[in-house]
Amino acid sequence: KASLEDYEETVKKAKEAWKVWADIPAPKRGEIVRQIGDALRQKIKVLGSLVSLEMGKIFVEGVGEVQEYVDVCDYAVGLSRMIGGPILPSERPGHALIEQWNPVGLVGIITAFNFPVAVYGWNSAIAMICGNACLWKGAPTTSLVSVAVTKIIAKVLEDNKLPGAICSLVCGGADIGTAMARDERMDLLSFTGSTKVGKQVALMVQERFGRSLLELGGNNAIIVFEDADLNLVIPSALFAAVGTAGQRCTTARRLFLHESIHDEVVAKLAKAYAQVRVGDPWDSDTLYGPLHTKEAVKMFLDAVEQAKQQGGSVVCGGKVINRPGNYVEPTIVTGLPHNAPIVHTETFAPILYVLMFKEEEEVFAWNNEVKQGLSSSIFTKDLGRIFRWLGPKGSDCGIVNVNIPTSGAEIGGAFGGEKHTGGGRESGSDSWKLYMRRSTCTINYSKDLPLAQGIKFQ
Repeated sequence: KASLEDYEETVKKAKEAWKVWADIPAPKRGEIVRQIGDALRQKIKVLGSLVSLEMGKIFVEGVGEVQEYVDVCDYAVGLSRMIGGPILPSERPGHALIEQWNPVGLVGIITAFNFPVAVYGWNSAIAMICGNACLWKGAPTTSLVSVAVTKIIAKVLEDNKLPGAICSLVCGGADIGTAMARDERMDLLSFTGSTKVGKQVALMVQERFGRSLLELGGNNAIIVFEDADLNLVIPSALFAAVGTAGQRCTTARRLFLHESIHDEVVAKLAKAYAQVRVGDPWDSDTLYGPLHTKEAVKMFLDAVEQAKQQGGSVVCGGKVINRPGNYVEPTIVTGLPHNAPIVHTETFAPILYVLMFKEEEEVFAWNNEVKQGLSSSIFTKDLGRIFRWLGPKGSDCGIVNVNIPTSGAEIGGAFGGEKHTGGGRESGSDSWKLYMRRSTCTINYSKDLPLAQGIKFQ
């Protein structure tokens, strides 16, 4: 763990490294990021194994997470030749009006345990081609992954005669996170974690008029209408609720079923849950590994107990699995009202609350009534309903899906959510703009000085 003195030294080195990095043309920065992607490709299996070992997710998900970083590097290479602002029509003769985009400087990146590689990758690859240096604080419980990734990047930078400090790492706890949030030298702070901690970070950054990019909690819903294709619904709900043992911010926590298909879907889903292969995350046959910590197991048990107290029935799961490690049974709870307190609480564990609805209007409202607004999904064949779901009175989430689950987002679209999810956007689309500052520039190449809006000042 780094001390605050180590942190201070690292920030100074990162700021110095930025002076070198900012002078390199964007396409050349893209070439460095391309090499980082290639270096990660060469180590993808061993790094995926390390993610699996330290975080606990199954090996294929660990490899998939490194692949996501590789994909973002590829995306960033193309972006390095495309970022820029428009030339706008000036109302004044002999004047040019342009938008200039420049790097913010130093980007602080605080990531969570559940995606110890990919979230840093989204941020760093885009931040780097924009011309920023990065300072990373990974989760304290996945520090081996943070060190391994940083060593891979540092070698690429140093092989190109560039300072490794362009991508700096400080392993530490809340003291380092607080220092980053309060530090005016952090030109942007990207924070991924719980809504509770995110709120504290946001206030500290806002107090110094800093910039923050927040990726916080999700309480995501899948809505299944009577006309849905159940061959799509069952595997989708299973993957979204059980994948990564329920420890994704996009995990499905609420499943709304139309009353006409409720019992059929619950029966089929319970049967699917019974076939989930639980085991060692490194075993290629395993679909479901352990929770990350003992605290998570306690949180799981507390939530199941609260669900029972509030009127829920445990259809399957609900217990700790008797084997070494933090294993719990993937759990389905039925019979709760849509607004039960536990249903509105994000528990980072594999508990799926199955809820019944009658009308489209009410279930759209129920999707939106939770404080978070990350991911959402409906299953239907009704074209009108699909576009109402995507429209102003539909889902209020940042990710709005149709006939696919809530999890498994692609890198080409902007990732993030509304309300208590924090409003941040990472990865694709125009998310690069968050890592840059915009200047509106007017250039007078005439010999006159006309004022805007036709004002005369003589």
